[in-house]
Amino acid sequence: MCGIVGAVAQRDIVPVLLEGLKRLEYRGYDSCGVAVHSGGLQRSRSVARVAELESQVAATGLSGRTGIAHTRWATHGAPATNNAHPHFSSHGGKPRIAVVHNGIIENYELIRNELGSKGYVFESQTDTEAIAHLVNDLYDGDLLRTVQRAVRRLHGAFAIAVFCEGEPHRVVGARVGCPLVVGLGDGENFVASDAMALSGTTDQIVYLEEGDVVDVTLAGVAITDNRDAPVERSVQTVHAYSGAIDLGPYRHYMQKEIFEQPRAIGDTLEGVLGFAPDLFGKSAAEVFAGIDAIQILACGTSYYSGMTAKYWLESLAGLPTQVEIASEYRYREPAVNPNALVVVISQSGETADTMAALKYAKELGHKHSLAICNVGTSAMVRETTLSYLTRAGVEIGVASTKAFTTQLAALFLLTLTLARLRGRLDADTEAAHLKNLRHLPVALSSVLALEPQIIGWADAFARKENALFLGRGLHYPIALEGALKLKEISYIHAEAYPAGELKHGPLALVTEEMPVVTVAPNDALIEKLKSNMQEVRARGGQLYVFADADSRITPGDGIHVIRMPEHYGLLSPILHVVPLQLLAYHTALARGTDVDKPRNLAKSVTVE
Repeated sequence: MCGIVGAVAQRDIVPVLLEGLKRLEYRGYDSCGVAVHSGGLQRSRSVARVAELESQVAATGLSGRTGIAHTRWATHGAPATNNAHPHFSSHGGKPRIAVVHNGIIENYELIRNELGSKGYVFESQTDTEAIAHLVNDLYDGDLLRTVQRAVRRLHGAFAIAVFCEGEPHRVVGARVGCPLVVGLGDGENFVASDAMALSGTTDQIVYLEEGDVVDVTLAGVAITDNRDAPVERSVQTVHAYSGAIDLGPYRHYMQKEIFEQPRAIGDTLEGVLGFAPDLFGKSAAEVFAGIDAIQILACGTSYYSGMTAKYWLESLAGLPTQVEIASEYRYREPAVNPNALVVVISQSGETADTMAALKYAKELGHKHSLAICNVGTSAMVRETTLSYLTRAGVEIGVASTKAFTTQLAALFLLTLTLARLRGRLDADTEAAHLKNLRHLPVALSSVLALEPQIIGWADAFARKENALFLGRGLHYPIALEGALKLKEISYIHAEAYPAGELKHGPLALVTEEMPVVTVAPNDALIEKLKSNMQEVRARGGQLYVFADADSRITPGDGIHVIRMPEHYGLLSPILHVVPLQLLAYHTALARGTDVDKPRNLAKSVTVE
């Protein structure tokens, strides 16, 4: 969601800025723009893709050695050219300040009214333009000092990059609640919202801390903290670019990432020889010894992985587990158990609501925290005591796939580690679980071989506008995830229920036009699930069942069955979610939607 790239160099930096925007396209956006210092401030903006912006820039010959660029996901104001970044503020009839911004400025209306009374004219509906005019109003000839003063006036979560007509070789950045990194080059330096934007340009990255302001010049970078005191931040070598950008034989990144899951699971479990606390950090043994409950905080797909883990943690480790949507938890007054382990789950490690919920949990008195995350350099990993990296690799498709299954693998490791420490895991059971985990990549490959059968179902789904997903027990969260995937990328309205809830309302929706997807592993609830399926058939509903081979569910009139290669016990959710991902993907393909960039959605949600 939204992307920032900025540069100060002795060469034309427009190609660098545009390439950076291309690398950030996976985050989601609906407009984009670039501004440079070239005998004054000049810019180009577009409500199309970065490729269109690149054509505009080529046509106008825009070039410069200092500049900023942005991809915007609309919050304040519709996707329109006048709302696209960068935003300018003028002095004496010509542009003086240029700003790009990620996040939300909560007090922008107050600032807007104040500056409007001083004669500033607002040309957009954005909160960002208020920043540009505020910096212009406060400008005293020193951009760094001015930005430091402006930041104190801004309330909310944001990352900004600013440059000024009167200081042609300088970009100033600041972060409060949203990520911002600095890239170091040879006689040139950069700022970006994501290290991936700078891959291929520099691999020397500095991660700014909360409240930092950075002064980027040709000579180097200088960082001050939230008290304006000079600070040093460590430089890390980050190889952000990988083959993830190349589609290879696949049509979309989502399809590629679905098929990368055997590798991603293998990488996530690499080196795991047993269920030892040190998998989660040096102090994990001490922390785990003192906990008596689990509090999971997450959003979206990550929330569903937490819901699945609740079944594991309570049945195997014997730990009471609460799972909450982060954006709800942060605004209520929960009863606090200081001995509970707070587990935050996020693909990016920068999810705004989850980060805010983590901070709130700490304020409430929670002492122990653990992050399950795909990015080792993320703010979430730095803010928690313990962590486990999922090693899924870069996930570009907005609809999460391999990030979800690797989160489940990490949460299963956590469960078994806690079960072992609590004396609930004997040697034989531990060995059996290790064997099953090591076999997961092979098992996933067998599930992926079902793709041709799923394509046949997708053609029927593509003609529908509604669908129900059913699961029981451990697989109810998987039904939720399947429904989310279908609605995200195909725009078919889909809901998921525990199958036993059919009689309590959802059965009223069932007709011949309502496909009902059923997750049917051969577990203790299979006979109950079969009864629920009969309720659907009695009302004319069409059943689409993903059944384990030994579940004795046979195809028939109105019952379509795809058989899973094998029953996988407690790890079955990791296998059963994959055909649901493929069903969503091929249904969206048949409907002609933008699979990797679904409307209104963004990959990394860095605003509330």
